[in-house]
Amino acid sequence: MKNLIDTHAHIYLAEFDDDRDTMIQESKNAGIDQIFMPNIDSHSIDSMLQLEDEYENYCIPMMGLHPCYVKANFLEELSIIESWLKKRTFCAVGEIGIDLYWDKTFLEQQIKAFEMQINWAKELGLPINIHCRDSIDMTIELVRKHQDGRLKGIFHCFSGNLDHAKKIIDLNFLLGIGGVVTFKNGGIDKVIPDVALSNIVLETDSPYLAPVPFRGKKNSPSLLPYVATKIAELKHCDVHDIANTTSKNAVNLFLND
Repeated sequence: MKNLIDTHAHIYLAEFDDDRDTMIQESKNAGIDQIFMPNIDSHSIDSMLQLEDEYENYCIPMMGLHPCYVKANFLEELSIIESWLKKRTFCAVGEIGIDLYWDKTFLEQQIKAFEMQINWAKELGLPINIHCRDSIDMTIELVRKHQDGRLKGIFHCFSGNLDHAKKIIDLNFLLGIGGVVTFKNGGIDKVIPDVALSNIVLETDSPYLAPVPFRGKKNSPSLLPYVATKIAELKHCDVHDIANTTSKNAVNLFLND
């Protein structure tokens, strides 16, 4: 397979320290043309940008504060994120959003951080990459509140129902589809047949959420063909159409003005 783009992979994390170069070569061999890297917090920036330098135009960074890392010091973290956004160009603001799975302690701060970063994205003309674990309804409403025609991006790791998908698409956002689509009880298989390919991008969320038959193991962009193959099966179309269209969607979002 060829012409695949992974729109969401944390390949700068320590999980890849022992095999990062091998993993990237395997990804290239698997037909992955580019890997987009969402940031987590201030501590992940250096390793992410180092990877960008080593693999120019292949490993492409975003800049944002992940909701799971919004704590009491979130304004300090956001100040660092903002300084980087002003300092140089990034392809997107991300990974940002709301997470109600791990910890609800800082929900008020999560919302404030999300809205601040949304406004930065609009000011800079950048897309946003959204994390919405166990918070899809709340996140959709927050995006709707701020959608003035300037907002665009991806609802990363989409795991909602068809109604959620339609609302997201109506907001001018794409659905990020990854390994969950291959899970027996993931639920995405019931949604994908009714969603146009023009509204989908592919992702792995590496090192997390490896597709079947690798579920539970370390994920890698090289496993993205398994996601594309499953979507092709669900939509009864050629897997090369999946690769070509979803990659075009990614390029149009991240790299075209």
